[in-house]
Amino acid sequence: MSHTESHSEKPDFKFKKAVSGGHIMKRKPYRKILLAIDGSENAKIAALSGLEIAKSTGAEVYAVYVANISCCSPSMPESYDWEIGKEGSEAVAEIEEIGKEVRVPVNPVLLQGYPAQEILNFAEQNDIDMIVMGTQGKAGLDNFLLGGVTEKVIRHAKAEVLVVRAHVS
Repeated sequence: MSHTESHSEKPDFKFKKAVSGGHIMKRKPYRKILLAIDGSENAKIAALSGLEIAKSTGAEVYAVYVANISCCSPSMPESYDWEIGKEGSEAVAEIEEIGKEVRVPVNPVLLQGYPAQEILNFAEQNDIDMIVMGTQGKAGLDNFLLGGVTEKVIRHAKAEVLVVRAHVS
């Protein structure tokens, strides 16, 4: 390096290339991000990470809440369904509000079914580039390390999956 060159020059990290097996590959940009929401604190923390990525990439954001049908039986009262719907609406509305604060529009999505399968279906049907979710949801330490829904999504998703670890006290 000559004396006229600056040591403070920073490399340009805006390019989206990666080296794989000695070849440079272009990575497609994030256009659509799915935030998996279940009303838990960990899902909210994961959503914040997803919103940050969306803000820097300009990606479209979907906050997806799935009312789990496996918890309900035909003998459950209708008021139970209403409570599940209310919980989902509130969880998604909270993420929409956070999105407004950071100037990232959020598309609310309420689904009903088996959470992992509904997240995977939505992601595939809507050309989602990244799924963002927490390590564990409302069920707690399911499967010891990862929540059952998170593990299924990681194993079967065609999109990239960002798993955000719960804060450890």
